[in-house]
Amino acid sequence: MTATAQLTRSVEDYLKSIFHLTNQGGFATTSDIAAMLEIAPPSVSGMVKRLSETGLIEHVPYRGVQLTPQGRRAALQMIRRHRILEVYLTQQLGYDWGDVHEEAERLEHAVSEKLIEKMAGALGDPRYDPHGAPIPTAAGDIEEAELFTLADAKIGASIIVRQGGDDDAARLRYLAALGLTPGTHLTVLERQPFNGPTTVRSGSETRVVGQELAEQLWCAEVGGGGNR
Repeated sequence: MTATAQLTRSVEDYLKSIFHLTNQGGFATTSDIAAMLEIAPPSVSGMVKRLSETGLIEHVPYRGVQLTPQGRRAALQMIRRHRILEVYLTQQLGYDWGDVHEEAERLEHAVSEKLIEKMAGALGDPRYDPHGAPIPTAAGDIEEAELFTLADAKIGASIIVRQGGDDDAARLRYLAALGLTPGTHLTVLERQPFNGPTTVRSGSETRVVGQELAEQLWCAEVGGGGNR
């Protein structure tokens, strides 16, 4: 039996949230988890205790929680399900990239691993979801890329958009309308001070991207031109 087959939907959601909160290192606090799952902190405290007792997370007092190797495997299995579903919905069923996140959230707990692997095979084993996020392999490996937000990119840098935050459908549609989708090459022209907008060039087009939006666009360097 697979790791996620033994877990409840609630546990799967907790593990996935903790993975996202600790993906760059550090710990996930009770308040962080509560905010991400939109539930009350006391409920999180009870689940944290349960997950710690089952060996899926490690709880360090006054710091927070991290996934154990077992918990990480289960979380990555769920993330693979979610992202394969997103690719299938967009490529095979014509869903807009702004709609697939919520639809995949509904489906990820119900589909079998056999179905997910058949979908992956039919899609040619995709490496990235529609928003540019890496898809974990069936073996539980995931690409660890060094990305930075557009808001942190150096002036004059040549960059490529790799990921867009997938938690807001309206924002994703707006990014698509601006042409700021994964794979787009940009040159950073200027940035206004005091959290002002960033001006970029894509081909012959110039775009002005506000600070809040720029913080949701994850990018990588092109040609090793330096960034931070």
